Amino acid sequence: MTNILRNTPDLEEIDKKYLFHPFTALAEHEKAGPTVIVEGKGSRLTDNHGRSYIDGMAGLWCVNAGYGRKEIADVLHDQAMRLPYFHSFSSWGTDTPALLAEKVISKAPEGMSKVFFGQSGSDANDTQVKLVWYYWNTRGKPEKKKIIARNRGYHGVTVVSGSLTGMPSLHSGFDLPLPFVRHTTAPYRLWEAEAGMSDADFSAKLAADLEALILAEGPETVGAMIMEPVMGAGGVIVPPEGYYDAIQAVLDKYEILLIADEVISGFGRLGDWFGSKVMGMKPDLITVAKGITSAYVPLSGCIVSEKVWRTVVEGQAKFGPFGHGYTYTAHPLSAAAALANLEIIENDGLIGKAAETGAFLHQQLHAGFDGHPLVGEIRGEKLIGAVEFVANKNPMTRFDPTLKIAARVVKEARDRGVITRALPHADTISFSPPFIITRDEIEEMVTGVRAAVDAVMDQLVAEKLWTEQ
Repeated sequence: MTNILRNTPDLEEIDKKYLFHPFTALAEHEKAGPTVIVEGKGSRLTDNHGRSYIDGMAGLWCVNAGYGRKEIADVLHDQAMRLPYFHSFSSWGTDTPALLAEKVISKAPEGMSKVFFGQSGSDANDTQVKLVWYYWNTRGKPEKKKIIARNRGYHGVTVVSGSLTGMPSLHSGFDLPLPFVRHTTAPYRLWEAEAGMSDADFSAKLAADLEALILAEGPETVGAMIMEPVMGAGGVIVPPEGYYDAIQAVLDKYEILLIADEVISGFGRLGDWFGSKVMGMKPDLITVAKGITSAYVPLSGCIVSEKVWRTVVEGQAKFGPFGHGYTYTAHPLSAAAALANLEIIENDGLIGKAAETGAFLHQQLHAGFDGHPLVGEIRGEKLIGAVEFVANKNPMTRFDPTLKIAARVVKEARDRGVITRALPHADTISFSPPFIITRDEIEEMVTGVRAAVDAVMDQLVAEKLWTEQ
């Protein structure tokens, strides 16, 4: 059946007629249809017309081990034949989730104790909020229900996680955010820092903004704060030096738990097993997904500290057996894939490669875009990067959002065989390739995107929408 579909000339029409796409301009999609990918190998993808692309985004920040890893496919086959599924309710268990939990805890930051598995980063962050509420209810502080996130933070799209996400486009039309969620200032130097601010000054400002929000809400009502080590979809925003120490001091002062959302950064993208270690965070709870299986099958996890775990266990005396879980919690097939994936990452030295290749990526981004008339900032950390476009540099001025500069660049790059991504609420494109990408492929990727940016600049000039200052 797969071969039939690959050779079906009407595949785009079938997609348009029957498939509901996420994060898509649906009216335009009904007219233009999709680009249909049918095969992947290494860092490259092929569409149903035989066209090849470098995947500069590893899917959605997730195919870290690269496409076509036979080791993972073989494990999936073997596990499906041996035991495709059994549940983990009521003290039942299967072997691969237990072994995976042991592996994850062995790599996690100090103080982590248990792993609760789900299927997506969104459901994991919903679980985290329930754990926070359960924790404070057990501790006799039921009023500590509010969760603070950051503007531009991305934490998922379910009702709770979509509320945590600090992006208006994920709230509009959905009656979000829910009333217990609050948002504080993003560590977005380009637009949030005052001129001449040092890292220490900017960190102090951000911590002061957070403390002011907590005091306005009432510290006794705030249960947790959730943060990505490096903000992903919100713009690949790397906080200033000293930021997490300053924020942690505020959280400690008001007895507020910290959730580290490591859905993107976990398992190597920042040059260590966990981004929390790289950035100096001290989380009570950690959310993982994406890279745990390199997206070969869905899997997420809530990593729970011993402090939180002991309190949750104590909650049974008050609330009875723990009343939360999913049909697919601790799915043996997903866990088997994750074990194979983490073995590849470890045995092939892919975390060190991500750090080394990431340095080369940023070197190439600066070589390709420093001084470009449309480029306001190049930023990132290890194997994740971004380029942000501005209308003017002195002073820094955003483009009119209706021009959709980043989306134009993405389209032009795709036409040149490179997949990048336009990030929401900013004219920013991102880079998050598989760990196995080669230097030649990085050069090809950056060259293709530079040509795309030049083409967009020429279009803007021709359309009399921009002139260089």
